[in-house]
Amino acid sequence: MSTHKKQGSSLNEKPGISQPEITSGASIEQILRFRRIQPSAQELVSGILAGNITALSRAITLIESTNPNHLAKANEIINACLPHANKSVRIGITGVPGVGKSTFIEAFGKQLTGLGKKLAVLAVDPSSSFSHGSILGDKTRMEELVKDENAFIRPSASGETLGGVARKTRETIILCEAAGFDTILIETVGVGQSETAVHSMVDFFLLLKIAGAGDELQGIKRGIMEMADAIVINKADGDNIKKARLAKTEFNRALHLFPAKKSGWQPTVTTCSAITHEGIPEVWQTILDYFKMAKNSLYFQEKRKEQNQFWMMETINEQLKTNFYNHPEIIAELDKNKKAVQNDEISPFAAATILLELYKKG
Repeated sequence: MSTHKKQGSSLNEKPGISQPEITSGASIEQILRFRRIQPSAQELVSGILAGNITALSRAITLIESTNPNHLAKANEIINACLPHANKSVRIGITGVPGVGKSTFIEAFGKQLTGLGKKLAVLAVDPSSSFSHGSILGDKTRMEELVKDENAFIRPSASGETLGGVARKTRETIILCEAAGFDTILIETVGVGQSETAVHSMVDFFLLLKIAGAGDELQGIKRGIMEMADAIVINKADGDNIKKARLAKTEFNRALHLFPAKKSGWQPTVTTCSAITHEGIPEVWQTILDYFKMAKNSLYFQEKRKEQNQFWMMETINEQLKTNFYNHPEIIAELDKNKKAVQNDEISPFAAATILLELYKKG
């Protein structure tokens, strides 16, 4: 047997100094225990009114829940927050995918927090019609704004809701206002032509466009263009400046084809670069000019009242739909009627009538 020692590998590590623990086991356990505890509605309301972001986030999760057992608690929170709401300005921001909404909102948001504003960004992400999932990556794309202590970013999935917003965006606005946020930005899913619901919950509607992508043609179409209070042509930097200026001229011409707004406001067209921040302060000045005009003419207050009525009716519609699909007899009969419709044994209209009659009797 050989008596010489086996040489160690050059890749072997020598014993070093052990690194100190960077996390506390007690702290982790405390956080986990807190998450397991379900705070009462009053505890969440107290936290919201104190500006506690954790309480605000948990309350939003609760009101977004589709679990019927959470409805009463969610309504209690909303009703308690209502007297402390309606003290913010609400701005809707939309545009086609690729227009740079998240980059613009980060630059615009930093402008607002720099002016001392408390900003809440409600970013609505489209849900897949196949997997029903959403990426919810807005916080990742707003890496500077997310670190700002005067900003709160809440991504939500649109789910089956149409109109560019999430199911409970309206209620989320109320909670954010009660938490002390004086400026609310709502970033829509950005389908570009059907952002109808967000228009009915904001005071100012901002449409983002880009030059050189065929968007100039959209300037002569109705729909979302008529809802816009301002059009901002983003990405006006580098070689794109000339195209952006040309697009501004085209959109200005198109806006004069539309009838005058009820508010008396003439929509404006500006250019900006979310990368260089060129034109961002001017966007905020345009919004301030609008609010001054709208409040002096009392249009601002009238619009809020109309929106409250609209959302009362929308809430009734949503609750009726929820009650219908959660009705025990409907649950029992729905699948049977679905199969009958698929097999052409009954028409969709006849099946719907049967189910509605069953619901009314129940």
